[in-house]
Amino acid sequence: MESTPIEQTDFEAMGPAAANRGGGNGAAPLEVQQKVIALVDDDRNILTTVSIALQAEGYATRLYSDGEAALKALLENPPDLAVFDIKMPRMDGMQLLRELRRHSALPVIFLTSKDDERDEEAGLEQGADDYIAKPFSLRLLLARIRAILRRNAALADDANPEKVTDKEDPANILQRGRLVMDPARHNVSWNTKPVSLTVTEFLILEALAIRPGVIKSRNQLMDAAYAEDMFVDDRTVDSHIKRMRSKFRTVDDTFSAIETLYGAGYSFTDG
Repeated sequence: MESTPIEQTDFEAMGPAAANRGGGNGAAPLEVQQKVIALVDDDRNILTTVSIALQAEGYATRLYSDGEAALKALLENPPDLAVFDIKMPRMDGMQLLRELRRHSALPVIFLTSKDDERDEEAGLEQGADDYIAKPFSLRLLLARIRAILRRNAALADDANPEKVTDKEDPANILQRGRLVMDPARHNVSWNTKPVSLTVTEFLILEALAIRPGVIKSRNQLMDAAYAEDMFVDDRTVDSHIKRMRSKFRTVDDTFSAIETLYGAGYSFTDG
């Protein structure tokens, strides 16, 4: 397991095998190459809790308590994915993301203050892959990490002509009119033009597109996109819908396939 340049502690030295000896049941098999997750947060309790949860799932972790130290390390020795907080001393998460995106496409999930929509929008505009509001569910964070790593692995397979995959299987593709969704890769296109969605946005759109014309309540969309034990208010779903519409309208300014039914929820129509 990989440790970090901040203080050496027992939990940082504990790899998946040690987690199993302590009763963990989610460690990756030894023959599978370990994925490395970098955590950047000035809250040591969060670093400790999240690191232990990730190690129990078979990941290696690197921990950083400020953005300046993290930036150098992320560029020199990139992990497979990074999770970092927005509000940090010296270099905050937004600055870190901006500097990172100048040199790297490393997948990033960032943590925001609860209900701070401005942080969410700014982070996504800077190139974050997804965001989670504090306080957050560990199950939700783990699900988002797994989804983004699966997406990146599938994209890497696409770029490797020698690797045989089931990527051409039409059963894996969801097509509704001008919308095409590839769940394995979290790829979306409209009128053959790619649309970049976060994992959360993808899951909400998929829940709508599976049954065109059927009204889905905000609660149903929350269930599709979030962990069972995670409370999300109505405004969060509305914010995701607003951002999705904006992204689709960058490739088609007449896009109107996601309809609002006031007091009821949302539906998708086959463009």
